[in-house]
Amino acid sequence: LVLAGIAYLIQPAAGAPPTGQTAAVTECAVRADPVPGAAESKLPVRPLCALPAEAARTWQLIAADGPFPYDRDGIVFNNRERLLPQQKGGWYHEYTVPTPGSDDRGARRLITGGSPGPRQQVFYTDDHYSSFVVVDIHDFQTMLHVMRG
Repeated sequence: LVLAGIAYLIQPAAGAPPTGQTAAVTECAVRADPVPGAAESKLPVRPLCALPAEAARTWQLIAADGPFPYDRDGIVFNNRERLLPQQKGGWYHEYTVPTPGSDDRGARRLITGGSPGPRQQVFYTDDHYSSFVVVDIHDFQTMLHVMRG
């Protein structure tokens, strides 16, 4: 009975790689390639996976073109604070990143710049436009491409 208990405790977990193989390690890091918006803005860059989980869910909605939970999602962001690179009107759009426990839209937003695609710029603020980081969405886009087949 003791040996059976030990055998149970040392068996691989369900879904674990077979003995002698290692699981793929997923790293949360900024890619080596230039991240759209980083050079122009001179802002710090963060990978999407390093932001709150709600930011990734909001980005998934943006990538799918909605539906969005807030009626103001997708409106033009005018960059009145001038913390993002200057662009023509209509370049930037804002989307709510829900804040758990908040009874309103909260302060967190994703701001997109330019046309959807690999050169689209994405910025994140958690303090209602007082500061921003550039978001590296590359790994998330790769994951979506793989999931879609």
